[in-house]
Amino acid sequence: MRMTLTAVNLDCPDPLALARFYAKATGLSLHERSGDDFAGLVGDHGLVIGFQRVADHRPPTWPDGEVPQQLHLDFAVDDLDEAVARLVEWGATVPADQPRPDLWRVVLDPAGHPFCVSPRKRPEA
Repeated sequence: MRMTLTAVNLDCPDPLALARFYAKATGLSLHERSGDDFAGLVGDHGLVIGFQRVADHRPPTWPDGEVPQQLHLDFAVDDLDEAVARLVEWGATVPADQPRPDLWRVVLDPAGHPFCVSPRKRPEA
């Protein structure tokens, strides 16, 4: 048996707002059935990043873990500093605690979910 991943879903207070943030960040398209309680972005091979409304959503408290992150997303970017600046412009925040800022940056999306951005791997010459 082989399973195929079809979606990753994040709890949040405002699905459309969070979907729009990630749409800007990734260039993915908003799923045609997106609405107030669930919004999604369609990626390669049909993979959906979903955002579902949860009443009284409590964002993760990274890095202390009082409210655990439960999962996080990783993204590769061409220019790390430029990507982080653009994400902040769109509503993300950058926590002071950065375990390896030379290799990747932890960023919090507008709903408080931590995710990482790292430089795209380049072939060695």
